[in-house]
Amino acid sequence: MKTRYSTLVDLKKNIVQKSEQTLQKANADLNSAATALQISYDSLHSIESPQEGKISTYKASRTLVNVARELINHNKEWIEFANKQVQSAKEKLKLDMIEYEKYKYLDLQEVKELVKKIKQEELKELDEVALMTFSRKKD
Repeated sequence: MKTRYSTLVDLKKNIVQKSEQTLQKANADLNSAATALQISYDSLHSIESPQEGKISTYKASRTLVNVARELINHNKEWIEFANKQVQSAKEKLKLDMIEYEKYKYLDLQEVKELVKKIKQEELKELDEVALMTFSRKKD
């Protein structure tokens, strides 16, 4: 049955689905950031400092270590940002779900009222038919 809330329920359902997709995307970004951080740590551990040789080799190795540390810091910031995005998406999804459930409940209540009205009208019609039949039998 269509009610005045049916279109709102459909609209809110679409909004909830979009919020769910946003949350999934934010979670995927967070996973990518975590993977990138792990790769950064692995690359830092794989850098070996030279034990002997020219000072330029040692400086190059030191530069690689510094770059790896900067990359680790960048990936940590990315994870913090991704966490904030996930939390924001969760909050938005929660609010959208509340709105959706509210309108769904109102729609259900209106459907119940319409069904109740229809049943009452059917009962009245059945009573009228019964009265007509009873009067014909009496005559």
